[in-house]
Amino acid sequence: MDQFFNVVALGMLLGGTYALVSVGLNLIFGVIRIVNFSQGEFLMLGMYGAYLGYSTMGLDPYAGAFIVVPALTLLGMVVYWLVMRPLQNEPMMQVFASFGLLLLIQNVVLAITGGVGMSMNTPFSQVTLTIAGVQFSATRLIILLAALVAAGGLGLFLAKTNFGQAIRAVAQDRMAAQLMGINVERTFMWSFGIGTGLAGLAGVLLTPIYTLSPQIGGNFVMAAFAVVVLGGLGSVLGALVGGFIVGLTEAFAGYYIDPELKHAVIFIVFIAVLLIKPSGLFGQAGAEEVGLREQS
Repeated sequence: MDQFFNVVALGMLLGGTYALVSVGLNLIFGVIRIVNFSQGEFLMLGMYGAYLGYSTMGLDPYAGAFIVVPALTLLGMVVYWLVMRPLQNEPMMQVFASFGLLLLIQNVVLAITGGVGMSMNTPFSQVTLTIAGVQFSATRLIILLAALVAAGGLGLFLAKTNFGQAIRAVAQDRMAAQLMGINVERTFMWSFGIGTGLAGLAGVLLTPIYTLSPQIGGNFVMAAFAVVVLGGLGSVLGALVGGFIVGLTEAFAGYYIDPELKHAVIFIVFIAVLLIKPSGLFGQAGAEEVGLREQS
């Protein structure tokens, strides 16, 4: 029984990781309707940004988040304005452009770093907490808490602030929002920037756990797409719940079935959910709304 609860704990911690990676991706899709294949590369840039702060200024990666996240938010806004905005009426070209960004960012980082693996630690890296006989990695627990805070904070921002409500209005009907005086292009730019900033936050928090490489973003982006579609496209709560479902499925499949088959089991669950509810757990057929869909 103790082992069962350890597997549950591992699944929840993994779910926090997937949820944190997926929240920004879901925001971008829900508002701009862009399937952003380069999201994993912004996560990778977040990791390298944290490493750069650590190696040059001695910054703890968690402290580095206060520099890296705003920087990647700004970078995302510039990328949207220069690359995505001119293709606003060409959705397929936006998808190709995001894939081109993936290759560009990945190869630029590869040229700079030479593909050499890098790693770093924080004071929390070797800390393990035990609660009721269940062990928790401190770094994974921090990611879980960050995922809850990020999803909750984003949900409150979208529901309670004027700009958040403007984002929701644009997500629901951009033409009507424009007629009401909302600057749609500015909303798109900020939404893309917030989404990439959240990817950067995920990267910073993952830095003490993984060895850095230019291709590391690909380790997360496919699972993130599964989480986004599983939870419901455009749903912040769906990204959070979908992350936990994927994390728990991976943990149980890895322990009770076969570690080599855990990703296959994840996608079996993914396909089964979509066969029952094609719009995802928290999605609504025909709707592309950002926020807590169950309140719609």
